[in-house]
Amino acid sequence: MTSHLDDASKDAASITADDEHAYDTAWQGDVRAGVRQVRDLDSLPLSPAERAAAQAAATRHKVRIPKAYLDLIDWSDPADPIRLQVIPSPEELAEQEGELDDPIADHAFNPVPRLTHRHADRVLLFATYQCAVYCRFCFRKESLTSIGRGFSREALEPAFAYIEAHPEIREVILTGGDPLSLPDKALAEIRARIEAVAHVRLLRIHTRVPVALPSRVTSGLVRSLQGRLMVTVVTHFNHAREITPATEEACRALRQGGFVLLNQSVLLKGVNDTVEVLEELCRELMYRLGVKPYYLHHGDLARGMAHRRTTIAEGRALVSALRARLSGICNPVYVLDLPDGGGKVPLGPCHVEAQDGDTWRIRGQDGELRTYTELVGDP
Repeated sequence: MTSHLDDASKDAASITADDEHAYDTAWQGDVRAGVRQVRDLDSLPLSPAERAAAQAAATRHKVRIPKAYLDLIDWSDPADPIRLQVIPSPEELAEQEGELDDPIADHAFNPVPRLTHRHADRVLLFATYQCAVYCRFCFRKESLTSIGRGFSREALEPAFAYIEAHPEIREVILTGGDPLSLPDKALAEIRARIEAVAHVRLLRIHTRVPVALPSRVTSGLVRSLQGRLMVTVVTHFNHAREITPATEEACRALRQGGFVLLNQSVLLKGVNDTVEVLEELCRELMYRLGVKPYYLHHGDLARGMAHRRTTIAEGRALVSALRARLSGICNPVYVLDLPDGGGKVPLGPCHVEAQDGDTWRIRGQDGELRTYTELVGDP
């Protein structure tokens, strides 16, 4: 069957309504053929002990894995980086004191339901609390499990009214849940409602769909997001193994749709906490997918995730090594999202060692300490 994004082999003008419908719904079969509930774990090649442990964790936090993402797992490797991200683990049930239901204080900044206004010029809009894939390390997993609601026009109206009433808002970030798990019609309605607010300039979409369910990126989805607003799609690749011909095709379609593509990864122990893995990921994102590495998140204090968190010192060492290996365009910013709602702060190494008046002592990327004297005009 011809790919639904293969513009080179099938001119858009020749696509019939039936063709387009087939392309825009094929992804649903990928979802149905994957893991959608606890009992679907029985179909996976797990030992009886592993299956029982996975089912216990999946009962506590939702499980969903599209077939395309399942197919990336090397089941002979217990430490497979794809497996570790989505297969429930008994370690998730070992919570530590200090871990939080709401690790970045979303709920403390909810002036109306389904909206977080933490920063002056932008808001988070929770279009849905459902995902195409449920990542085991998710910092919103408590909300996604307990709330679990999808799209509703009525539920979003207070949020739209709030955006209209606050002219300082320039950017609306669709999150959740995964907004691209919604039907094209719902996405088009949300986009149209937001772009009708004159002071909003940019629509940002945070999504794991191009990674775990690339067949969902259809011509219909792209059209549903096109309009007056500048659109930025922020993907969530954590390992180069997630970059496949299908994800490459999906990202190409989004780029050709006119969207800016960024990526935010989470630093995960056992998944991507080596400089070699991060270097390959960042290079392939930029060079193969045309996706700018944007943020590398330090693991949030989500419950049951201590086994996936690195130390900050380990993260700083990794990004320092990355900076020496990669061009600036391939380097993400290492950030910590503060638990009290203080926002994302950079954690990367500082090269400034000392200052004396207009003379600075700065360590170069080669490790050598140098003197730099500022030369500025009179005030």
